[in-house]
Amino acid sequence: MIPAVLYAVPAFLLLIVMEFLSLKFLPDDEERGYEARDTATSLSMGLGSQIIGVPWKLVTAVAFAGLYVLSPIRLDPHDWWVWVLLFFADDLAYYWFHRLHHEVRVLWAGHVVHHSSQYFNLSTALRQSWTPMTALPFWLGLAALGFPPWMIFLQQSISLAYQFFLHTERIDRLPRPIEWFFNTPSHHRVHHGSNDPYLDRNYGGILIVWDRLFGTFEPEGERVRYGLTSNITTFNPLRVATHEYAAIWRDVRAATSWRHRAGYLFGRPGWQPAA
Repeated sequence: MIPAVLYAVPAFLLLIVMEFLSLKFLPDDEERGYEARDTATSLSMGLGSQIIGVPWKLVTAVAFAGLYVLSPIRLDPHDWWVWVLLFFADDLAYYWFHRLHHEVRVLWAGHVVHHSSQYFNLSTALRQSWTPMTALPFWLGLAALGFPPWMIFLQQSISLAYQFFLHTERIDRLPRPIEWFFNTPSHHRVHHGSNDPYLDRNYGGILIVWDRLFGTFEPEGERVRYGLTSNITTFNPLRVATHEYAAIWRDVRAATSWRHRAGYLFGRPGWQPAA
């Protein structure tokens, strides 16, 4: 099973080249642009995520199909309102997937890959996790609600394609109605910021309304500092993919109680036992 978003990869690569050239010939002192090693790492992470992700889609398809077959509900894709419902259901599932991958350390260990670049450009969108397995539970409910698995996969691909365009400094703010309802480059720059006001904010996929509703929205103000609060000093894709898992393993091994081990695994990133 080939994810639909893979068909957009040639366009993604072309747009990366176009953004790079625009930064080269129309530079802006406020924009960090591209760095060769960083971009190579992002592209390598993207390639690795697809090599792992394509066979994993087969497992996901079996899980979705099993729940869909067992569900007493059947939603007809010929009804327009089913697509509208799927759009909102998928986006809400993405919000909670994304939020919990920031709030639970063992989930953050996979997602931290996407935040590890100190640059913010279209190539950063391709810097993806090599452990996609943790995403599955967040979409199982859609299959149980009667959405055909192929519809879920298609909507996931649409969401990922939309989010590619959020990773740029070339676009400032969009008109206010768009900024209020939709995730935009401005909102997503905040999400990638390591500045204190920007930490753990703006989790939305296509919509930003979930962040406004659940209290995680933050508008762009001070200049964004990209990367992690403690940045990694490597461009090695394998280390980028595994460094937080290694850190968790060190902490768990050194822990003196099961409560502390559970805290290192399931607490927020940075959790430490009370003194």
